[in-house]
Amino acid sequence: MFRELVRKKQQLSQEEAIAVLKQEPRGVLSLQGDDGYPYGIPMDHFYNEADGYIYFHCGKSGHKNDAIARSDKVSFCVMDQGFRREGEWALNIKSVVVFGRIQPMTDLKEAFAILRQLCLKYTQDPGFFSREMAESGKNVLLLRLVPEHMTGKLVNES
Repeated sequence: MFRELVRKKQQLSQEEAIAVLKQEPRGVLSLQGDDGYPYGIPMDHFYNEADGYIYFHCGKSGHKNDAIARSDKVSFCVMDQGFRREGEWALNIKSVVVFGRIQPMTDLKEAFAILRQLCLKYTQDPGFFSREMAESGKNVLLLRLVPEHMTGKLVNES
């Protein structure tokens, strides 16, 4: 059902792909948008090692939510900052593409726990999460991406 990488020498191990998902702060979530147009949007994310899912927070309405209501099939692409090998000009970039199904979380207790972890990925301020939840928690929706297929690769720009 899902395609394999053509250039297998460039393929990252599952562990390397997960490391990119864990370390990088954002990627592009792609959905089936209005009138059949693709809709890709940059999103902060949290990869949860405990369940292997990827989580996003957003508002409770908008283009993204409408697209998810039409089709839960999505892809999510993350790439690192890249690196240069000694003496080379070309950038080497690790990228990961995840295909899966996304759904809003309905269990508020579970969502709250995941939101806390997502927040800690971006700030070590212990009071930030509490302040944000008190101010706008009622307007936050947590989305869960359940991966069905994931590939990672290392590409050299040369």
